[in-house]
Amino acid sequence: MKTKIGLGVALGAMVLLSACNTVNGAGKDLRSAGSAVSGASGQTKK
Repeated sequence: MKTKIGLGVALGAMVLLSACNTVNGAGKDLRSAGSAVSGASGQTKK
């Protein structure tokens, strides 16, 4: 069971990270995801 969960997490991470060509691109993706979560919660950073 733990092996299947670990494999699923690793596979998901590879799929998500394959969209980013560079570390800078990954940072931009994470920043935009954080902004989307903040915007959805109604709190914005000023």
